[in-house]
Amino acid sequence: MSKGHLLMVGAGLSGAVIGRHLAEAGYRITVVDARDHVGGNCHTLRDPETGVLVHVYGPHIFHTDDEEVWDYVNRYETFLPYKNRVKATTGGAVYSLPVNLHTINQFFGKTMRPDEAHAFITEEQADTTIEDPQTFEEQAMRFVGKDLYEAFFKGYTTKQWGCHPSELPASILKRLPVRFNYDDNYFFHRFQGMPETGYTAMVERILDHPGIEVKLETTFTRDEAGDYDHVFYSGPLDGWFDYEIGRLGYRTLDFERFTYDGDYQGCAVMNYGEEEVPFTRITEHKHFSPWESHEGSVCYREFSRAAEPGDIPYYPIRQVKEKAMLSDYVKLAEGTQGVSFVGRLGTYRYLDMDVTIREALDTARGYLERAEKGAPVPAFFTAPL
Repeated sequence: MSKGHLLMVGAGLSGAVIGRHLAEAGYRITVVDARDHVGGNCHTLRDPETGVLVHVYGPHIFHTDDEEVWDYVNRYETFLPYKNRVKATTGGAVYSLPVNLHTINQFFGKTMRPDEAHAFITEEQADTTIEDPQTFEEQAMRFVGKDLYEAFFKGYTTKQWGCHPSELPASILKRLPVRFNYDDNYFFHRFQGMPETGYTAMVERILDHPGIEVKLETTFTRDEAGDYDHVFYSGPLDGWFDYEIGRLGYRTLDFERFTYDGDYQGCAVMNYGEEEVPFTRITEHKHFSPWESHEGSVCYREFSRAAEPGDIPYYPIRQVKEKAMLSDYVKLAEGTQGVSFVGRLGTYRYLDMDVTIREALDTARGYLERAEKGAPVPAFFTAPL
């Protein structure tokens, strides 16, 4: 006998993981999504022309230090080894990212050892007059200096965010953007890989449970919430309230898809650092599945712009104006009964896939704990502010 009927709005990672956990606990689960597929923005699809497994909404590379999350995704899909090695075209040359010892030596025409490069960057390049970086530009200038900043960060960031890096907070550039060795693996995490048959296949397996009903091409309206014991909503937070305070700011991506007979660029991701080049990067999707072999190739040129109504929102802007509006929406949400806001859109935060899954697992467990005690269920299991 079902413990209750719960609704997941959104068939991405949040809705799938929460729904599966609660279905296994004895709840009846309905999952709805306006799109014609599960998986949200990590949707993958086999291209009929080339056979390449395409990341339809742009590349998603799985990386985590969370062993439970790694074990979780491997329960539903085989993850094969994959290291994200990004290249960048700037100033008429191709370099390795993140900025590492090879990049530094190539860029400056030197053959420095690690300690020599460290001294060169910190003593001759970095702007040490900036003691407490407040902006993205100051953060980059403080750690790598003007030359590397302008070659690799300034133009790319301006295109990605639609404003000058001096208008962005330093927090966007989270880690020190330089390595003094030849490690060109973009991520630091212990566990890194790609799903052998794609993310969509993985999400379909997560949702494959007798207690779960999935309804695609189904638009949810707030009036339906009363038909369920509780709603987990992974749509836009402001959308739940019909944008009554205003629209939270997002960046969206436009993709210019093209095919190529052969190998177009020899790597999965090529960044373009110069502002004069209108796109931020080109991704070549067959390189995201290096265990496969394809004669043809599918590539995307990525263009970033401000999201308009009807666009797919990708990156929350979260500048001062948006944070003030977010605070007002959080207050509205906390006064709303019967719904919990989850995921990237529901909490208006940029989340990697592993963090999304971790929060979904914690949310499902938190709901079960409260349900057993008859305690109130919060609007947010993870605070968005």
